[in-house]
Amino acid sequence: MPLSDAEGRANLRPVLYDMTCVLIMVLIGTRNHDQDTGVTGVLGVAAPFWIAVFIAWIMLRAHRSPRALSTGASIWVISVSMGMALRHFVWNRGTAVAFVVVATIFLGATMMGWRTIVRRSSLANLRH
Repeated sequence: MPLSDAEGRANLRPVLYDMTCVLIMVLIGTRNHDQDTGVTGVLGVAAPFWIAVFIAWIMLRAHRSPRALSTGASIWVISVSMGMALRHFVWNRGTAVAFVVVATIFLGATMMGWRTIVRRSSLANLRH
């Protein structure tokens, strides 16, 4: 049975939230490190992580339970590890320990954070 437009948009939001987490990390990082904050600079840093997020969503079939914390944790781990591997081996860019640590913490906090907020607001709405 095909999804309605509203259902399709609702199913697309969680993956866009995860992609936005990556974008915010990249925007903060490129600005703080005086790197190219133009479109090409941002895309060059974000691309390996966006690809990793997209692959994680497909591998995990995350559309089935996109707001679950277990789904978020898996997407987070795959996104960081695969994103760093792509950045290093395909983009030939650095993966300094400090960058890995900061990216891991930031993406964990944001990817798990939006899911926690959505879940809590959903539970609060059920109580009222």
